[in-house]
Amino acid sequence: MATATAPPRIDRDRIERIVFEVLSARFGAGARAESAPLVVNISVRHMHITPEYLEVLFGPGAELTPGRHLYQEGEFAAEQSVDLVGPKRRMLQNVRILGPTRGHTQIELAFSDAIMLGIDVPIRMSGNIDGTPGCIVMGPKGHLVLEQGVIRAMRHAHMSPADAEQYGVQAGDMLDLEIDHPTCPGVLGGVVARVNPRFKLEVHIDSDEGNACDLPGATGLRLRKSSRR
Repeated sequence: MATATAPPRIDRDRIERIVFEVLSARFGAGARAESAPLVVNISVRHMHITPEYLEVLFGPGAELTPGRHLYQEGEFAAEQSVDLVGPKRRMLQNVRILGPTRGHTQIELAFSDAIMLGIDVPIRMSGNIDGTPGCIVMGPKGHLVLEQGVIRAMRHAHMSPADAEQYGVQAGDMLDLEIDHPTCPGVLGGVVARVNPRFKLEVHIDSDEGNACDLPGATGLRLRKSSRR
């Protein structure tokens, strides 16, 4: 009996490149395909954690339980959360852990969160935690005294290589996010391009920035390569 074979999957990045090449051939080298829809999300305070530290906080054999899937494929807000204690002995409760687990432990806060905890938090790209401050992390089964790992994440844009080509940028280049709003329009500069074949086009800003520009009330959003260096 014959068995049906599923056709091979074509990944999103390859499809975008094919469309770009076809339009370029038809309309000239300067032609550009429409870029993927721009998604801008507010990244609230959260924690990334290693499997080892997860077991310290939640017990031997603990694994993250997906609670809500995020825009980037494979990433999720876990059901587990932790409490943070800073130098002022103030506590920030119910800080969500994002999954899956990673090779380093890192906490991302907004500026107002850091002020409340009494932490002089630097602005860093995710993963760049050398020389950053730490804090105490409380879980239901144990606690951690982190020597480093607390940052305020730089504004950044997740991009596939095709998206980066559309915007004329490479990994590490800066972009500007232009925000149309009836009462508080503005431009957020310093958006760092993060390029990876598995990324979908998405800009992340923190909760302070999202509140300042009233992102939910925005009537238009545009991302452009920055002219500043």
